[in-house]
Amino acid sequence: MVYTVQKFSNEDNSYSVDISEVADLHVISYEVERDLNPLILSNCQYQVQQGGETSQEFDLEKIQRQISSRFLQGKPRLTLKGIPTLVYRRDWNYEHLFMDIKNKMAQSSLPNLAISTISGQLQSYSDACEALSIIEITLGFLSTAGGDPGMDLNVYIEEVLRMCDQTAQVLKAFSRCQLRHIIALWQFLSAHKSEQRLRLNKELFREIDVQYKEELSTQHQRLLGTFLNEAGLDAFLLELHEMIVLKLKGPRAANSFNPNWSLKDTLVSYMETKDSDILSEVESQFPEEILMSSCISVWKIAATRKWDRQSR
Repeated sequence: MVYTVQKFSNEDNSYSVDISEVADLHVISYEVERDLNPLILSNCQYQVQQGGETSQEFDLEKIQRQISSRFLQGKPRLTLKGIPTLVYRRDWNYEHLFMDIKNKMAQSSLPNLAISTISGQLQSYSDACEALSIIEITLGFLSTAGGDPGMDLNVYIEEVLRMCDQTAQVLKAFSRCQLRHIIALWQFLSAHKSEQRLRLNKELFREIDVQYKEELSTQHQRLLGTFLNEAGLDAFLLELHEMIVLKLKGPRAANSFNPNWSLKDTLVSYMETKDSDILSEVESQFPEEILMSSCISVWKIAATRKWDRQSR
């Protein structure tokens, strides 16, 4: 309304106020019976027509001017700054979330013993989903409030977040984790959930564009097989999965991650930009010929190879 008055009056006397700083004097306030009705009736003319009927004529321009001068002039326009917003987890920008957490508390990688404990406890798809959901909720709170990186994760979940109704199986899986592991834990659990979906033949990476889902040629499958036989699969699967889910969603992903680029060079560059340890075997042994257009197929083949090794 304030903007409309300014537009049609050709006056630029308004100012802006952040929503978080709004006071009573900034608000358009009126009561219909006390303020509007008398103003309208004072600008109404009554005429008696032939036959005794009475007609009413309102001076609309005068009413408009009086409403504008009495209620609208001097009121600010409100900016969106400071308005709390609700964003669904599927729409979160996890990179911004991680940066907020790192600015508030130190982070470190998951110890191997913690990884073994989590893998042993979360062997069903439902447990993996519940565990990831808990971690994502925790990420949201830590990105805003921060926390003590040395606090046990289970203590934070049960005593700070009051999420005491979670299954004992999931909480037991977090027994060796602290808040300093929260980002690494998200990376591990998101990949672990995808591995479980792959084993159940469920659809993977639905939100990733088809241009990253090309099948590998027979020659490229042989080259990849040679690499997977010689390289450690765990770290490779985690880093590739993270790049896929964080960078390749949305129709504009190809502008920054061209499907025709080398997968090896792109993955190494991605790890460098997030200050992660570069996987030496990827840098030295991964086939140059395999492109980003086949990154989904590469991840699926590597995850299947990992499962086969564990099943022996």
